Amino acid sequence: MSQVIVKPIITEKMTAISEDQNRFGFIVDIEANKIQIKDAVEKLYGVNVEKVWTMRYAGKSKSRFTKSGLISGKTAAYKKAVVSLADGETIDFYSNI
Repeated sequence: MSQVIVKPIITEKMTAISEDQNRFGFIVDIEANKIQIKDAVEKLYGVNVEKVWTMRYAGKSKSRFTKSGLISGKTAAYKKAVVSLADGETIDFYSNI
């Protein structure tokens, strides 16, 4: 299996949840389970994960009209995980910038 964590979710909504509820979001491999996600986050960031929620999103079909005609395609399917950390722990996504 490839790398479990693809990238962190850094949006305005997820940042607000992180500050209020100490929960952090990640785009993860679509085949990863909750145990693998928990181990990957703990190993990568050195924190204790209490709970993991996962959501699967199916790809949507999209089409648009252009000069050359109708172009059809599909967006990629992905899996999102939200992890809750132990009290007093946090993840700083901006430390490497």
